[in-house]
Amino acid sequence: MTATPGTTAAPPVAPPRLLYAGEVSGAAVVVLYEGQRVVRYAESADGADEPSALDVARVDDADVTTAAAVAVSRGGDGVRYLVAPWVAGAATRDLLRPDDPARDLGVADDGVTDPVPAGPAEGCDAWPALQLRSSARIVEDHSFLVTDLGDLAPVHLTYTPPPGDGAPAGQPREATGGPALAGWARSACRLDGWRGGGVRAVNNWVFAQQELPEDAGRADWVCGRASTWRGPGQVVVQFQPPARSAATPGRVVAAQSDGEDSAAYSRFGQHVLASTAWRAPSGDWYLLAAGSRDVRDIEATGDVTATAAGPTLAERAEKDVRARVTGRIEGGGSLATGR
Repeated sequence: MTATPGTTAAPPVAPPRLLYAGEVSGAAVVVLYEGQRVVRYAESADGADEPSALDVARVDDADVTTAAAVAVSRGGDGVRYLVAPWVAGAATRDLLRPDDPARDLGVADDGVTDPVPAGPAEGCDAWPALQLRSSARIVEDHSFLVTDLGDLAPVHLTYTPPPGDGAPAGQPREATGGPALAGWARSACRLDGWRGGGVRAVNNWVFAQQELPEDAGRADWVCGRASTWRGPGQVVVQFQPPARSAATPGRVVAAQSDGEDSAAYSRFGQHVLASTAWRAPSGDWYLLAAGSRDVRDIEATGDVTATAAGPTLAERAEKDVRARVTGRIEGGGSLATGR
């Protein structure tokens, strides 16, 4: 038996509902739901001497997107999903190729999809995702992305755009538009670090954009937050300067330790500050820092002493610069980071 983190193995408190029973990829599969958990049982359909499998996952408070699909089969041909009755269309796309159109995915009359390639176990030359469309006859008609991270329920991918001039704080939105797909192309390979962790959704938040010194273009500062079914989340902050390839991964400049949970970079922790050393095309090094929309000014102390009005700072420095960076927040308070 396998269970995602935070999932109890206690008996059900209510009669389970049968979601599916049938044969998939040579296995007899039963999928049950009891209000808090989804359970998948599978055994060989032809009587072969193979071990049966029992998988349990927490899915309480699932919504239109996070309850839209359940993995019913994993094999050499990929992952097959049982899609919900409110799913009116299914397609696949490669997150590392944002300009490629989504490809239609076959769905049988019983709701089981054709195989979808699993996420890469080694390397990262492709990252498959499901693009699903809900039916306007049942719920709101919109498209959304989910991807497999090894659990029964695939992970919902969202995107929060960069701050606009005078605009209110952005909210996560579906990651199906051009800017969202472009951002996920540079972040998808980081998803592997959350595989098997009971992740419900991952949001890519572009919390700042910075014009780089020496006319080197504009960089995005991105926080990826993985929210789990059990509540807390984990974060990775990336610095994404201009790159030759649309799928060049960003550089991780901050991350939590394994097993550490946080409300940071969620609606309960919307203030962000990060810094990194960056090498310009000329070969010179700079200390860069950026904060979210409410950071009114930034100060660096240590190997470099510098101040900047607004949410970004750039100061010439040595490659191995060590500095404490402090950002003051509009309305009071401050943030600090160091390298």
